[in-house]
Amino acid sequence: MSVVCTRGSRCSVRTLPALVLGFTGLLAGCGSNSTAALGTPVVTLSDTSGDFAAYRVTLDSITLTETNGAIESPVRQQPPESVDLAALTDLTELLGVQAAPAATYKSATLTLDYTSASIWVNVNGQAVAATPVSSTGTALSQDTATVTFDPNHPLVITRGKSTRLAIDFDLAASNSINTATTPPTVTVRPFVVMTPAPADATVIRVRGLLVTVPSGSSDYIINVRPLIDLASALGAVTVSTTAQTYFNINHAAYTGAAGLNALASLPENTIIAAYGTLGDLSGITPGFHAMAVYAGTSLESPIANHISGVVSARSGNTLTVRGATYLSAPVFTSSYTASYANNATVTVGSATLVSEDGVAASGLTPAAISVGQQVDVSGQGSVDSAGNISLDATTCSSEPPCQVRLLPTRIWGTLNSATAGSALLDVLSLGNFAPAGFNFVGTGAVAANPSAYALNTGSLDESATPAGTLLQVDGIVNAFGSAPPDFTATAITAGTATEQRLVVEWSNAAGATAPFTSASSSGLVVDLSNAALANTGPGVRDLTLLPTSPPFTIVGAAQADLRLAIGGASLSTGVSVFNSISGFATAVSSTFKGTNKIYRLVAVGQYNAGTNAFVASRISVALM
Repeated sequence: MSVVCTRGSRCSVRTLPALVLGFTGLLAGCGSNSTAALGTPVVTLSDTSGDFAAYRVTLDSITLTETNGAIESPVRQQPPESVDLAALTDLTELLGVQAAPAATYKSATLTLDYTSASIWVNVNGQAVAATPVSSTGTALSQDTATVTFDPNHPLVITRGKSTRLAIDFDLAASNSINTATTPPTVTVRPFVVMTPAPADATVIRVRGLLVTVPSGSSDYIINVRPLIDLASALGAVTVSTTAQTYFNINHAAYTGAAGLNALASLPENTIIAAYGTLGDLSGITPGFHAMAVYAGTSLESPIANHISGVVSARSGNTLTVRGATYLSAPVFTSSYTASYANNATVTVGSATLVSEDGVAASGLTPAAISVGQQVDVSGQGSVDSAGNISLDATTCSSEPPCQVRLLPTRIWGTLNSATAGSALLDVLSLGNFAPAGFNFVGTGAVAANPSAYALNTGSLDESATPAGTLLQVDGIVNAFGSAPPDFTATAITAGTATEQRLVVEWSNAAGATAPFTSASSSGLVVDLSNAALANTGPGVRDLTLLPTSPPFTIVGAAQADLRLAIGGASLSTGVSVFNSISGFATAVSSTFKGTNKIYRLVAVGQYNAGTNAFVASRISVALM
């Protein structure tokens, strides 16, 4: 879609034989008299998780190549986009909606820069900085990943319409972690999957500049400005709201029309972020359905700093935040400066505003902030000469005031016991960290015990669930000093019903030329003789302990949007993507003929112990 020009702005136009989705250049804009047939690629970015606390790299460019071979040379974007891929496991970011020539595209290339990469791995409940290296052990700089679309399902950009291009950076397939070294090393072979995708239930964040709130409408319009960018404008999106949409605007919470009215009073070009799903793509301006909207100083401020992470300890008004992402206020830069630390110190006080995401009127005070809670804090930050990060959220001026947002927190654990309205959980992770790294002193008259973590389940009755069942629990940690119960659950899901991740490595990282005993439309039968391990949910399963009869098989889920990929930098086609199990199986059989070696196998789906099969909606076969 064309960028919507606001007062005092200037827009430019250029058309390309092959699209470069750069993060500053605009393909169409105000005042353009171009007669080119244009459509809108709606570019989204997510990742298939690896064992990372943070994975910040620079995204330089994305190029698309038409079926006739027309292409533009990769361009180093100014400014490039800094992105923490580990933060996009449960959330997808909308990168841009720039207009592009209507055409059929056969492949795409993504360029990454690891020169200033910040990569942290989870080790025993702590975030530890790691060194990224190439497959030969050398330092990394710029790297590219080429993806060839399914010939039967290429990217088709249609004149006057919007088309989603989903980019999934598969961290699990791209990286091998060695924690035996000091510091840990991460061997990187980028594996990216790109495919046309429908507007579905994927939760997406779209961030951008407010353009207008049309009178008499429940919509508003933004120019997309993704991630932590402060310079670009990457196309217009129409965001629709409902009576249930939650708004948090300049530290005030609203629902529905009241929130939209408050939004309409904001100045043009105010930064806004909406969380929801893609909407109508039948026109050149894509639609978006917002479930929650954050604007003004509730989202960010150019004169404030931010820390986000999970509270791992509290002493009085001093919080220790584990896995802390620190955003520094911009000083003559085109984006926020992002850094990461295992721990950061946050101080709160009586003047600190506290709100709970999704709750219109919480009436909360800093006493609500307890150990295990996921938070986003704004205030005045500093970094000392030793690199220690601290943030003072007690003495901010009235604009912007200091604020703590309590974010939904996720727990993984196995059920000890349950009655109607309550449950005890043996916690495996709090906010992606093992509980061994937390100090629960002060959480209640009896300190929270992660081996018997008390849940208020309300109407979510788990009394019929067998002990030992793996559960995913979402909710809010109860106020500091008030436990038990320790946590109020808003959603509980059996581990078998969640999206599980299977990662297969091969012994001594040597790969294998024959990783499958067979590959057909019935599935991939994995040769386990030299396979090393598999991850399912937060735990690790030893593949060698699986039954030999029936053989362990990976099968495709019965759905139309399968994402199956095989390849790597060693192939001229890079990673080839397939949307059918038959085409994928043929590619697997033709690839492993005694020369190519598998690096990693990653599948996303559910394991069925009865059939010894993993039913996958996404499969990545990464080559060495």
